[in-house]
Amino acid sequence: MRSEPRVSGGIRSNMVWRIAARDLLSTLRDRRTLSATILMPLILIPALSLGLPLLLGSFIGGQQQERQKVGVVGTLPAGLRAALEQDEKVDGQTVRAGVTLVPVTDPTQAVQSGDVDAAIQAPAPLPTRAGDGSGELEVYAKLSSLRAQAGAYSKVQDVVDGYNRTLTLDRLQGLGLGADTLTPVTIKPIDASPPQEQRSGQLAFLIPFLMLQFILSGGMATAIDATAGEKERGTLESLLVSPVRRAEVVTGKLLATTLTALLSACFSVGGFVISGLVAAAFLNSRSGLGADITSSMGGQLTLTPGGTLGMLGLAASAALIISAVLIAIGIYARSFKEAQTYIAPLTLVIVLPAVMLQFADFLTLNTAVYAVPLFGSMVSILNIVKGAAEPGQILLAILANLIGAALLSLLALRSFGREEVIFRN
Repeated sequence: MRSEPRVSGGIRSNMVWRIAARDLLSTLRDRRTLSATILMPLILIPALSLGLPLLLGSFIGGQQQERQKVGVVGTLPAGLRAALEQDEKVDGQTVRAGVTLVPVTDPTQAVQSGDVDAAIQAPAPLPTRAGDGSGELEVYAKLSSLRAQAGAYSKVQDVVDGYNRTLTLDRLQGLGLGADTLTPVTIKPIDASPPQEQRSGQLAFLIPFLMLQFILSGGMATAIDATAGEKERGTLESLLVSPVRRAEVVTGKLLATTLTALLSACFSVGGFVISGLVAAAFLNSRSGLGADITSSMGGQLTLTPGGTLGMLGLAASAALIISAVLIAIGIYARSFKEAQTYIAPLTLVIVLPAVMLQFADFLTLNTAVYAVPLFGSMVSILNIVKGAAEPGQILLAILANLIGAALLSLLALRSFGREEVIFRN
């Protein structure tokens, strides 16, 4: 089957919108695609950006307030034993519960069987007075377990440190010296980062990764169905022989794909805003170690009007270039499944740079980084989240995406004009 000669002239906007509406209608008929575009960002983004810090903070805080069993082999100094069993309270609230000491004969077996969370053994009697030599306390625990690290092992370590300090202070007082003798110079940490960066926390790098990932997944279904899907169904040939220009076909399909990708991006931003509001409400109503850990890890996205505008511009330009990539790949594929195979590696293009953003503080970022399509957008989004974005960098990242989208659109247009590509199935 041969296509008719293309119609000459410029692009007609009404034809572009008709083609875009045709592809969008096909996407809207698929409820699974629609739910993945709308519901998944609203569910997964709060779950990852907020749920993970809340879960970790609650877990570690819960382990500190829970009373664990610690096995004991032999005897311990009375002061150390009392310190291990004593609860630590602040304003009447228990911030760290003590441990329950139980006698065991084999510390390794007791820990491995789960009878105790940790076990301690002193091969030789421990000193009860500073200056009377030193002793060693063996602590048995499953050190690869986060439960042990945050619970029994951490408590034993803290109590022993406190016990050593108590013995030393008692000795110093006998010599007429005070506690400041041990710390002639103290350090007072002051966080000099902007307030917005403090609220974004250590998981801020997830925001650009998740946003671009949902842009990709949001536009993927529409792009594949509008290209390889139509080739497989045999409807693309009838579209191309109709009185419509190839540029209008490409522009319409690009518009439809970009709109679905942007829809997913908008719901992604909505998911971040929801998680930020919930995190703020949670931290205002809670206190203690769990709340401190949750706050340090982040989850509170706050955007200024300029930051919101920059975020939307970066999302729109990223959606455009990703859509152009999807259209160019989709039209080359013979079938829907083949297109999915070609597009699957694109996830790595987003995942690998996003992983590098964890180490953004160690990277030397110059202006040229923002001229790299997509990666410049990721860095700019991260800067917006941290409150350190500059308008020139944002505009450069948007411009790089637009140039990349234009070049890829020309490649897609060239593919639509080649019969060996159109009839490749």
